[in-house]
Amino acid sequence: MKTLPVESSGSTINIGARLRGVRQQQRMTIDQVAELSGLTKGFLSRVERDLTSPSVSTLIKLCEVLGIEVGTLFEVPETQLVRLADAPRVSLGGEGITEQLVTPRGEKRVQVIRAEVAPQGAGEAELYSVDCELEVLHVVSGQFALVLPDQRWELAAGDTITFPGREPHSWENLSDEPALVLWTLIL
Repeated sequence: MKTLPVESSGSTINIGARLRGVRQQQRMTIDQVAELSGLTKGFLSRVERDLTSPSVSTLIKLCEVLGIEVGTLFEVPETQLVRLADAPRVSLGGEGITEQLVTPRGEKRVQVIRAEVAPQGAGEAELYSVDCELEVLHVVSGQFALVLPDQRWELAAGDTITFPGREPHSWENLSDEPALVLWTLIL
């Protein structure tokens, strides 16, 4: 019987890096994991740096300590690319603004909207709010003003402002230059 040559796919799963990420996410120190698992800090450090591979029983023990299932270490993280040319246009209102949703349409945790704002472009005359937990506005280029009920923030390229998503607001670009801004909505 002839055996088929099996070639490596070339992709490696960095189990150690994933274990370290889970440990850090749970705010556990390597000392705590060592104590709870009965393994040495040095061995855990080598595992987390993918310098050594743990045995199956050691991997199960580590997953028990971290409270995760072994299979989660082998899952491929979901990655989605949205190219600007393919990003759908959206319209949240206002004059002189072109907006595109640059995160996947189905993303339920966060939305990023790229907005090109023409000189003298302005949002709604009446303040409005967005149904989200938090808004982050970053000015990539140009000048931009965020108008809140009792405050006006003048922003320049590189500035970022964060405010509650349900806070009534509007915006304007009173300069003679276009502005490019990114709105990040945490849902």
